[in-house]
Amino acid sequence: MLAVQVQAAEPKTAEPNSPKPEAKSVSANLYSADLLQLYGESRLEDPRVLAAYARKQLGAEQEREAFGSLLPQVTASAGANRIKQVNEQVNQIYNSENYSIGLSQVLYNKASWENYKKYQSMAKQSASEADEAQAEATVDLAQRYFAALAADDELELVQAERRATQKNLDQIEAMYKRQLAMITDLLDLRARVDSLAAQEVDASNQVRLSRAALSEIVGRPVTERLSRVRNDVQLKVSEQSLESWVQLAQTQNPNIQANLSAVEAAEAGVRGGKGGHYPTLSLNLNAQNTNEGYNNSLAPKTDSYVAGVQLSVPIYSGGSTSARARGLYQQQVTAEQQLEAARRQVVKETINAYLTADSSVEKIRANRNALASAEQSRVASEKAFKYGVVNAVDVLTSVQNEFKARRDLLKTQYDFITNLFILNRWAGKLSSESVESVNVWLSNNSKTEPVLERETTQ
Repeated sequence: MLAVQVQAAEPKTAEPNSPKPEAKSVSANLYSADLLQLYGESRLEDPRVLAAYARKQLGAEQEREAFGSLLPQVTASAGANRIKQVNEQVNQIYNSENYSIGLSQVLYNKASWENYKKYQSMAKQSASEADEAQAEATVDLAQRYFAALAADDELELVQAERRATQKNLDQIEAMYKRQLAMITDLLDLRARVDSLAAQEVDASNQVRLSRAALSEIVGRPVTERLSRVRNDVQLKVSEQSLESWVQLAQTQNPNIQANLSAVEAAEAGVRGGKGGHYPTLSLNLNAQNTNEGYNNSLAPKTDSYVAGVQLSVPIYSGGSTSARARGLYQQQVTAEQQLEAARRQVVKETINAYLTADSSVEKIRANRNALASAEQSRVASEKAFKYGVVNAVDVLTSVQNEFKARRDLLKTQYDFITNLFILNRWAGKLSSESVESVNVWLSNNSKTEPVLERETTQ
């Protein structure tokens, strides 16, 4: 679970005075998709997640393959021959048959045992890498989701600012016709309206691009509305200290776990390489039925049973075994250094995500205050303009400041939630429950509130 606290008021409901008529048709864009829904789709459609799962299964099968070499090896064979035998005493043609079954069991083979331990660690490594790929894909989905929300917000804000500026422009034009306004104010407002029209084109294009980024992950066009952050939640960072987060990350981060398994696999590989100097011991059991004697001669059908123990002692292989062991040791050193690099990266990213999320809380509070002040300033400027105290440029500036404050507030909210995902990813705590806990913060209404209605109620 994401280690954050959420304070949400219970939604208020009211019974309608009269029942509403049933809708005969419903447009798809009236529904909203939330983060949890897209997360479920991405787990089934994201190629990175599917590839990571396949690698995890591959590691498990390779472990089973290595373990199979330690189990009894049973073989059976059957053959039939047509033999012609000619010598001074015999000139004959006959058929021969032979059937055999054999069992071989390793009693001691250090190289095979260490090879199994190596693949056992590699299977654990593949599983941890799959968890890391899943966590990375989840963070990527969250980033793209809130980037799409930010693009929707930007389009709505630009359109709203354009309408507000156009309203002021219409007022100035009417006053200019009565010679109550200056031409400079009129031109400034016209230029701002034209600039906002150009920004609206860019914002509309950014909405399409952000939806295409989401579609890449879930494997389908994402055209429905996206659920937004609710008004009745208070975003807070976990009460856990930074040191506890770092300690948790060093023990649970899947990337560190994968590198630990890689080191274990390399150590097993070194022991297996040195095992080439050790003797091997195996048990062999064999049963045979044949009518073929010495030198392919015809003989009565005979059953024979053989049990034996084979000992093989390596003496000299030209130095290749020692060279292989030394090379495997260098692989172990490489794995150990990669583990140390992963630990340092995890510590750095955990500290960065924690401090960023912590500062975002204060930024959200400050931006809310800034928005309230900007709204009051805009209202005051509009009233002062009616009395001729300020000019139209001052009103235009106050409108721009208000919408800038709205953008800043929305951005800090999205950055805060995204950084929580990143923090929990590096701490090894990101899971489906984490997505569910964040999804609670999103509105589940079929019609998502416009950005202006949401912000004015905060």
